[in-house]
Amino acid sequence: MKKILISGATGLVGKKLSRKLHERGYRVELLVRSKKTNSDFKSYVWDYKKKFLEEGALDNTYIFIHLAGASISKRWTESYKKEIYDSRIKSAQFIYEEMLRKGIHPEAVISASATGFYGQLTSEHVFKEDDSPAEDFLANVCTDWELKAIQFQNLGSRVVRLRTSTVLSERGGAMAVFRKPVDFNLGAVLGSGRQYFPWIHIDDLVNIYFKAVEDVSMNGAYNAVAPDFITNETLTKSLASHLNKKILLPNIPKFLIKVLLGEMSVLALEGSRISSRRIENAGFRFRYNNLDVALSDIL
Repeated sequence: MKKILISGATGLVGKKLSRKLHERGYRVELLVRSKKTNSDFKSYVWDYKKKFLEEGALDNTYIFIHLAGASISKRWTESYKKEIYDSRIKSAQFIYEEMLRKGIHPEAVISASATGFYGQLTSEHVFKEDDSPAEDFLANVCTDWELKAIQFQNLGSRVVRLRTSTVLSERGGAMAVFRKPVDFNLGAVLGSGRQYFPWIHIDDLVNIYFKAVEDVSMNGAYNAVAPDFITNETLTKSLASHLNKKILLPNIPKFLIKVLLGEMSVLALEGSRISSRRIENAGFRFRYNNLDVALSDIL
């Protein structure tokens, strides 16, 4: 059985992806911060800050999938921004250096990235993979994140970077945050409501990762985003409709969101249109290609 090593596998996407890979016959092993007695998969403790990696973790790695990264949904203090950055960039650098030192040469390295690569900008431009990165905080994180992934090419690895949008799932994640106020009839459109909201159903995202594992022609950056351009207003009203609720409150003013969320408010108040054309041209077919179909499944 071919070994796939995954960092960040205890998260929303990692759990589903690990299970799918296991069911398809791969030997899934995990990098974890601490071991659990009831884990379904062999795991190895690692700590990039202390430069610690449990012996045997990298042995016979066929593909390395790098999902590790602190959540961006906590308030962006200066110290937490450093955690967001380091947990992605320094962790990738640590694994690269360890593979280089031990002579490990994976067939492929598949790294998470984010559509934040293009910046938080509301416009009619449709961003594609060959667009230049923006220069805000998240874009800088994504740029350096991807550069650390690209260096695995020095090990002879095929490198795929998946620029992921907001993941919609039936359990936890962004959907739990979105639906809570709507459930209590406190839902409201954010700011103007005209900001775009790039999204993807978790099953489609997991299937894109699986395709990246098995399709050796995949290389480079791909936008992992549904081919459905929606706005915050569309999302809010569609969610309310599916939950048989009404949007009774007026739009929440921008200034109030900025006071509540600080610098992180750009995630709520701005959003771009992101093209899914490249992954579709690679042969991927979205099961959830519009918001109503996705919400019907999730809710």
